[in-house]
Amino acid sequence: MDNNSLQRNTYQYYGAIHIHTKYSDGTGDIYEISKAAKKAGLDWIIITDHNNFECEEGIFNDIYVIRGEEISPHGGDHYLALGINNQIEPNKDVQININKVREQGGFGFAAHPDESQCRKNKHIPLLWKNKEIIPDGLEIWNWFSNWGDNLNDRNIFQLAYSFLFKNKIITSPRNELLSWWDELNLHSQNIVPAIGGVDAHALKFRYFIIPVTVFPYKTCFKTITNVISTESPLSSDFETAKKQILTSIKQGKNTIVNRNICNEVPQINISNGKNSATCGEAISLTDNTYLNILTNKQIGYKIINDGKEYSQAKTNGCEIPIKNTGKYRIEFSYAGRNFAYTNPIFVTQGES
Repeated sequence: MDNNSLQRNTYQYYGAIHIHTKYSDGTGDIYEISKAAKKAGLDWIIITDHNNFECEEGIFNDIYVIRGEEISPHGGDHYLALGINNQIEPNKDVQININKVREQGGFGFAAHPDESQCRKNKHIPLLWKNKEIIPDGLEIWNWFSNWGDNLNDRNIFQLAYSFLFKNKIITSPRNELLSWWDELNLHSQNIVPAIGGVDAHALKFRYFIIPVTVFPYKTCFKTITNVISTESPLSSDFETAKKQILTSIKQGKNTIVNRNICNEVPQINISNGKNSATCGEAISLTDNTYLNILTNKQIGYKIINDGKEYSQAKTNGCEIPIKNTGKYRIEFSYAGRNFAYTNPIFVTQGES
């Protein structure tokens, strides 16, 4: 690539969202969980216990630990509330939950909104039931929900396979959910952001008196990761760093990467000869506008413009001319499996 890319100096930090502790249906405390996050190569995590706000936040084991809440009405419509200061009691009217989050100056994401209704197991899916109610953002990829969708417990062999080869049965986000995300962005003046969630619980069971932890925190933290981009390094002051992290997530300045499939974070931006923009940002269309991709290995990419495929190929570095306005996001694949999803870049007509 040439100077068209107009690369900016930004900082990347790896984190996990959607984690449960002993205060809801997880098993770990903050010290155990932050230690696991450190071993998994993360920089920050966000705790979202069900209808609970007791977990501590701060810097533990060099990990920024931020407290949120999974507002969990019975039967579905769960909402990952971030940037709030107090616990919010769940209401069966999901719009009331969204409004209460906003009243505290927070924002939120529809949690596992598309769990499969065709499961081969007894676990009841938890869905976002009314898509006319629009959240601030979407959790487009949830590791534990995805595993649950593909869990087959109808015989001992399928059950064993589901546990022993857990990461092999993880599939891409559902097309219906990605289409809903694109539709929300198409009709919004702003970027509707997406996140990936691990939905970590570290459930413990006793078989023959021996305790067994199913999907330990460290295991989950090596899967679906949110890689945020910041203009300056994360502060050593927790409250300042917390604001940096939450601002990046709210603005969609993150790429969702399943590191178990491919431990690669593609670098992308759109440049127009004068400026450049990355995920969560806007830039004006000129005659010299290019989408730039840079990776360390040969991977597949598919560019989506306002919900429609714009271009696809394999690359480890390329420039693609951009001729249309709209919101551009990219899906990346490796060895035939999708592993990364960027938030959109907004190409506008006029000054940005």
